[in-house]
Amino acid sequence: MSKQEQLPYLSTTSLGKRVPSPEGELIILDDINLSVAPGESLAIVGASGSGKSTLLGLMAGLDTASHGSVFLDGQDLGTLDEDGRAALRASRVGFVFQSFQLLPSLTALENVMLPLELGGRSDPRHGAEIILDRVGLADRVQHYPKQLSGGEQQRVAIARAYAGEPRILFADEPTGNLDRKTGERIGELLFTLNHEHGTTLVLVTHDVRLAERCDRVVELDGGKIVNGVSS
Repeated sequence: MSKQEQLPYLSTTSLGKRVPSPEGELIILDDINLSVAPGESLAIVGASGSGKSTLLGLMAGLDTASHGSVFLDGQDLGTLDEDGRAALRASRVGFVFQSFQLLPSLTALENVMLPLELGGRSDPRHGAEIILDRVGLADRVQHYPKQLSGGEQQRVAIARAYAGEPRILFADEPTGNLDRKTGERIGELLFTLNHEHGTTLVLVTHDVRLAERCDRVVELDGGKIVNGVSS
């Protein structure tokens, strides 16, 4: 393995987030230090309010830190403005959310095509059709989100996330709105695609079974890392 390959793809140093409140400054995250290697999968777990989604947002460049730093693929996010962070996300990052975040006025195919079109792909339709077939939705490409089940909508969201061949995928409670059986299928799909594409995966979850499939699990409590173990 080369020296470059050994470097973490994602890392945080003394990362913190504080916000004002009527009672004074509220500490959401405090002194978070972690790193994720290329191709590694990391689960972030903890009780509601522990700071999991805030940490995910900071690492993905969706939010800005109060102090500390985030390096994504060697780029210090703190040195970028919003346009710079958006450009970085567009070229290297995929997202899967609990609430699917599909555009209701677009078909499954159009939802997956959209980021490819925005990224300047020469044949976005072909790329979208390939990945939708891969997630088992070849016969549902012309359906709108309201015509799809929750599991099907999440498969569309996963297809959209992987269509741009991201180097890292952030998933925030990807099975949170699904029943257990459907959630297990979505988890299986998520890890299968992760291994096929060699994508770095960082996910926030309350699903113990999903977390246990990751290479590492980090637990947050009160905005601090209280446990980090290899699975």
